[in-house]
Amino acid sequence: MTTTGFLYHPAFLKHQTGWNHPEKRQRLTSLIEYLKHTDLWTEMAHLTPEPASLADVTAVHDPAYVERIRAACEAGRLFEPCASTVGSPGTYEAALMAAGAVLKAIDAVLTGQVANAFCAVRPPGHHATADQAMGFCFFNNVAIGARYLQRRHGIKKIAIIDWDVHHGNGTQDAFYSDPSVFYFSIHQFPLYPMSGRAHETGTGAGTGTTMNKPVAEGSTDHDYHRVFVEDLKPALARFQPEFILISAGFDGHAQDPLGGVMLTEAGFGELTRIVMDMAREHCEKRLVSVLEGGYDMTALSASIEAHLRALGAGSSQTL
Repeated sequence: MTTTGFLYHPAFLKHQTGWNHPEKRQRLTSLIEYLKHTDLWTEMAHLTPEPASLADVTAVHDPAYVERIRAACEAGRLFEPCASTVGSPGTYEAALMAAGAVLKAIDAVLTGQVANAFCAVRPPGHHATADQAMGFCFFNNVAIGARYLQRRHGIKKIAIIDWDVHHGNGTQDAFYSDPSVFYFSIHQFPLYPMSGRAHETGTGAGTGTTMNKPVAEGSTDHDYHRVFVEDLKPALARFQPEFILISAGFDGHAQDPLGGVMLTEAGFGELTRIVMDMAREHCEKRLVSVLEGGYDMTALSASIEAHLRALGAGSSQTL
């Protein structure tokens, strides 16, 4: 199968963040409208997500935390579990559906229904820790996906590649002592959440399976390309993953208001092609990409288009 799967659900729009919040529903409504005017929309396989089960979510998150989020949403008003992170009555449903989209994508890739998949979800996930919402995130979608790969499909070694402009502290925390999951993050530093220093490489049995590559404000496509080729590529060759998950944040784009990195949509396309090469080499092309950040509507849509084309979507693309 050479089709790229695309996962989206209207439930993601039920997550409301109030007036003038950067993580707003227009991130997805603008993207969908944009993609409908390209050949990609009809070339991709549109897969319908289902909510993640509590068992899947609590494989990563404390049950008491999950219940706190559910109860806060049921109260029927906006709430702030931490500074700048806003929830609403529809957040719990949206967050379960976002995690569930990743699981549906994984199933579709492993059964050969699609070659790879992109999950256009919100709320994002990579800042969410086991018991704390933060950085606009509630449930850690990629971490839930990694545990699902292990529990449901028996995949032993998973690589998570995070190119969001912010460090994915929640994902790092989830696997910091786990040698079965390789977590790579390239991110602007210093920047929220002020973690992800180069010396953070894991602990105990997981020592060496976390790789952080902090970059300076103003870093370019060329700087990222060099890190992916010179650092990430040999690291994955040593680790030999059986599946790759991408935390695909597009807030490293030069136009994004929340970061200072100077990536372009073409740069995101090239990063995707490098990761695709690694997926071909190590894990039979098995790859699922999950939306994280990206807060300029025009840059986000154009960057995701470049990402999808590099994944193999579109009439002129093949795997």
